Amino acid sequence: MKIAVITGASSGMGRETVLQLSDHFPGFDEMWVIARREERLKELAAQCPVRLRCFELDLSEAGDLGVLESALRACSPDVKYLVNAAGFGKIGPVGSIASGDETGMVRVNCEALVAVTHLVLPYMTHNSRILMFASAASFLPQPDFAVYAATKSFVLSYSRALNEELKDRDIAVTAVCPGPVRTEFFDIAETTGQIPLYKMLVMANPRHVVRKAIKDSIVKRDVSVYGLTMKAFHLLTKVVPHRLLLYVMRKF
Repeated sequence: MKIAVITGASSGMGRETVLQLSDHFPGFDEMWVIARREERLKELAAQCPVRLRCFELDLSEAGDLGVLESALRACSPDVKYLVNAAGFGKIGPVGSIASGDETGMVRVNCEALVAVTHLVLPYMTHNSRILMFASAASFLPQPDFAVYAATKSFVLSYSRALNEELKDRDIAVTAVCPGPVRTEFFDIAETTGQIPLYKMLVMANPRHVVRKAIKDSIVKRDVSVYGLTMKAFHLLTKVVPHRLLLYVMRKF
């Protein structure tokens, strides 16, 4: 049984990835979609040409990870796509955000991503793909977004290393690093602070970001960056000292 496993599937880029993968790869027998909001997953199932198996799970909870582990063991599927799209961020200076939210970002964005990858990898075979949703925030420390940016730097580093490790198995890992994307992400992020104006001006369409991410994964690119603005930013963070860039960001 050939399947895809997608976390964070109830909204944002996770949801968009489900829709686009189901259009691009109708050969999936099932797509296993994971999120905390079951009603959203059921709504999504009605829109997909591929059968969805819905898992209402909180991936920061060990017991919920055990549910996924048991399902994999019971079915022994051939996982052709793993998409780690679950994650959240909160805007604000360190210490101004609730401790549970700060540590929660680490648990969901980093620990849960590693745990799901660890569980799914044994079921992935030749010519499979992994999409890891990181962020352009991973390229540079982000004052007032410090924890989130640090978690995404972890995702980028982990993804690139994993891509090298899995080459002998012909499994390609792509870290998706968009700038701000017009999704529900900022509905949560802005409960503790406000997004800077310059980020609002470069908001991307999630359909375009996911379309490029899938294309990049097919050709085995290790990093997917959407849009000229973010590509220029990526280059800038490689050639300009971070101390200078941080000074300019604070002035904005």
